[in-house]
Amino acid sequence: MHANLGPFAEIALLLLLCALAGAVFVRLRQPVLIAYIVVGIAVGPAVFGLVTAHDPIDLLAQVGVAVLLFAVGLKLDLHHVRHIGPVALATGLGQLTFTIVIGFGLVLLLGKGMVEALYVAVALTFSSTIIIVKLLSDKRELDSLHGRIAVGFLIVQDLAVVVAMMAMSAMRGTGAEVGAEGSAAHSGWLDVLWSLTWRLTLAAAALAVLMRWVLPRVVAAMARSQELLLVFAIAWGVALAALGEWAGFSKEAGAFLAGFSLASTPYREAMNARLTGIRDFLLLFFFIDLGAKLDFSTLGAELWPALVLSLFVLIGNPLIVMAIMGFMGYRKRTSFLAGLTVAQISEFSIVFVAMGITLGHVGVQALGLTTLVGLITITVSTYMILYSQPLYERLSGALDIFQRRSPFRELAAERAKGGDTPTQVIVFGLGRYGTRLFEQLRSAGVVAVGVDFDPEAVRALQARKLPVLFGDGEDPEFLATLPLREVRWVITTFPQWESNRALLHALKEVGFAGQVVGAVRDPVHGRALAAAGVSQVLSPFDDAADFAASRLASDILQQEHRA
Repeated sequence: MHANLGPFAEIALLLLLCALAGAVFVRLRQPVLIAYIVVGIAVGPAVFGLVTAHDPIDLLAQVGVAVLLFAVGLKLDLHHVRHIGPVALATGLGQLTFTIVIGFGLVLLLGKGMVEALYVAVALTFSSTIIIVKLLSDKRELDSLHGRIAVGFLIVQDLAVVVAMMAMSAMRGTGAEVGAEGSAAHSGWLDVLWSLTWRLTLAAAALAVLMRWVLPRVVAAMARSQELLLVFAIAWGVALAALGEWAGFSKEAGAFLAGFSLASTPYREAMNARLTGIRDFLLLFFFIDLGAKLDFSTLGAELWPALVLSLFVLIGNPLIVMAIMGFMGYRKRTSFLAGLTVAQISEFSIVFVAMGITLGHVGVQALGLTTLVGLITITVSTYMILYSQPLYERLSGALDIFQRRSPFRELAAERAKGGDTPTQVIVFGLGRYGTRLFEQLRSAGVVAVGVDFDPEAVRALQARKLPVLFGDGEDPEFLATLPLREVRWVITTFPQWESNRALLHALKEVGFAGQVVGAVRDPVHGRALAAAGVSQVLSPFDDAADFAASRLASDILQQEHRA
């Protein structure tokens, strides 16, 4: 029966199955990417063989990977990378080194070749930024000390995965093979190093020119339309992915550089927020394609190695993070909670090994092994993070070895944070009324931040050194990037009820617990906001008329009295 289905019907069937399976996994409090892999296995030739449209699915999967790497590059603003901090840098590099060295030895002991051992060992180092940020956000721990540290070393990992991809893709066509003998191996590695050096130099020079003189103007022009900005972001990411492959890097490296080239623009948060849904949708096809291609005849032999490596990731990675953070002067609780975020491998691990297959460095067995480790560690570590507090209470006594007598760095961080003035108010909508309101609040000593999606208004206010962000207040993904945890008041001057309704819904989704004030132009809009639970409604025209009438009446009566 399924032989009569066309590609469109097959993709429609896949989407329906993914939605149903995803609902089940969400109830089980598991990431939906596991559901997508399970669906891919079920519809693939190993089980029901329902899908034959492999080429369209593979193409969508490749675009999804490119968008994923583009989004990663988009987050790596140079200003933020400079302030990653010593603990994030030390923890990230320490965990990477530990996992690669010990993992490489473990994989060799499990009977794998050197190239496969290297790929799998590198794959074991990456944790899922998407899953970790989502879990910490759901638990309201993203702004906590361990949450900020975890995000810091996730950035280090993201940088490392791109460097690893570039290094491995540079081997394409060089004849360099790990484990080769004699002068040929030495010559091969020199060729790799030389090839990587000059290509990176050219890419860096070209990007520097684009980032300095071209892209800011292009993006500013595109930002006049939210839809056009999204289309440009995807087009730029996919175009540089194709160019990266043509230049001898890889699609993944090219897509990352495309995102990185836009990371210092004031529009990156808006682009990233808009890309989130598209990224997740396209990655769905990558995981379906992955599940459909898993060879069950070889997976049986990989089960025991997968269990060994999973235990290594689940236990070894958190231990090294706790050891480094304890040495650097953090409490055992902070070290433990941050350590749990690296007790898994990520979608990047699978993408990285899949790239190795494309380059001809490893076989499908390496991908099967990595996927099994991913399924096990993501499933187990998700529950470990969700129930981190009860788990800590059980293990607290045994964790004393990971804490100095005086956790000096954490105490210093607490004292420093105590001196900061948190944001008190966020004003959405910086038209004439919103800008005036924003400026007057700041003049009165209120710590306020402004948000608008008009790029010209944002640039004008930023030129005056005012804290203004470009973004869409109706987008929950963008709102999740704002300091709403510390904010107590949100003011909206959006003129349309539909926009305010979307903002209120987005605030609810991100868990905002403060008060909302709305400025309206007519009584109908005011009643709608009041019914939606807005704390206070401002009527600019009525308030202005009342103030003007009061002032004029006073002047008139004074003149009459003198007369």
